[in-house]
Amino acid sequence: MTIRVVIADDQALVRTGLRMILDNAEDIDVVGEAGDGAEAVTLVAELDPDIVLMDIRMPEMDGVEATAAIAAAHRARVLVLTTFDLDEYVYAALQAGASGFLLKDALAPDLLAGVRVVAAGEATLAPTVTRRLLDRVVTGLPAPAPDRRLARLTERENEVLRLLARGLSNAEIAEKLFLSQGTVKTHVGRILTKLGLRDRVQAVVFAYESGMISR
Repeated sequence: MTIRVVIADDQALVRTGLRMILDNAEDIDVVGEAGDGAEAVTLVAELDPDIVLMDIRMPEMDGVEATAAIAAAHRARVLVLTTFDLDEYVYAALQAGASGFLLKDALAPDLLAGVRVVAAGEATLAPTVTRRLLDRVVTGLPAPAPDRRLARLTERENEVLRLLARGLSNAEIAEKLFLSQGTVKTHVGRILTKLGLRDRVQAVVFAYESGMISR
């Protein structure tokens, strides 16, 4: 199956570079380019892509607003393109419904892998980077309020969620808890269902906002 991608970035040179990398992959097709968030939302409605590579700082409508609009009305999954000096914007994008993020200086193989992973229904390419990002951003957030949804989780599911939020992969969680990877995958699926979350990235955000992970 071909993964259909829209690239949203206000710099034409960046869009060209991303397109060159993605077009070299047989299973990825760049179906459109947008120079701002509003154009990205319009293209998603017209083209129904699988993935949107979304820059954060853009004119007219920024990447956070565009991500929220896309997540609310379309099936496309959003990968945020960022640099570490925009951490607070990335966190806002994750809250808005982004499925993960890629660094703008990512190597071509990492970019391609990230697109494929998210298109397959997973969350982010580098969970350990996500953890470091959230560790830095959430220190400036107000103290979390208790979330009643936590009561829906079993003790084992709470353990899995804490490890997931700290950036561990399914294989690492399985090793730490002496479980099979299949069992961990089942637990993750149940966690997402019980908490009403879209993917692993939203689970990470939830874990921090609910106070499960100490700041």
